[in-house]
Amino acid sequence: MKQLFHITQQNRKILHRYLTHTPEEILFEVPKGFNNNIWWNIAHVVVTQQKLVYGLSGLPLQLSQELVSRYEKGTFPSGRPEKTEIQEISELLFALHDRTVEDYEKKIFEGFKPYMTTPKVELKSVEDAIAFNVFHEGLHLGSIMALSRAVTS
Repeated sequence: MKQLFHITQQNRKILHRYLTHTPEEILFEVPKGFNNNIWWNIAHVVVTQQKLVYGLSGLPLQLSQELVSRYEKGTFPSGRPEKTEIQEISELLFALHDRTVEDYEKKIFEGFKPYMTTPKVELKSVEDAIAFNVFHEGLHLGSIMALSRAVTS
């Protein structure tokens, strides 16, 4: 698990760089041929990690329902977020990851409900969810890289 947490931390550092070093006009642009933007992908991975790890374990998510409603699976970008929301996601990238590591070490993830993901990977335990989340965040980092190239070319 230690390696999976390390990979997630490294990925989140990359996401944070995109969030903090990408000009807003690029961050929020949805280029032709895409249905989302860099910002949405970053916020989406924050929300999805919580739903996979905490939600499927029957625990409260560590972020607002408002963020969940805007960035969960099946949503799309809708306007520009307030600066306070951007700052919140920036902080949550690391804070929620750290909290998950602490909570995993405390063994609080006991009542995991099995779940079949969209790519047909069945999650049967919190460890499965954490491992799948690494894959999920990698997919979205790839999307962010493609979006960045599409917007700047």
